[in-house]
Amino acid sequence: MPTYVYAVVKPDGSLGDHFEVVQKMSDAALTTHPETGEPVQRVPQMPMIGGQHSTAGDKRKISDSNLDRLGFTKYEKTGDGRYEKTAGKGPKEIRKG
Repeated sequence: MPTYVYAVVKPDGSLGDHFEVVQKMSDAALTTHPETGEPVQRVPQMPMIGGQHSTAGDKRKISDSNLDRLGFTKYEKTGDGRYEKTAGKGPKEIRKG
């Protein structure tokens, strides 16, 4: 299950303390703090995608061969608004605009 970040909404509308909650993706977002009853809102977070500073295990998970095996398609930018497929099924090339 994913971990969501929430922030307490202060009376002036600004965000206060942040906290994390493990919830099912199908669960509705919280509207009140589970312990204090204060109003809260979910805070968007960047997805955890491996990159240049990821571990070897993370890089294997997003390797072209693993993505292909799992049914994903990966494209890499080649220039001039073009993207070429490096893994998976789908068009060989995508052109932007």
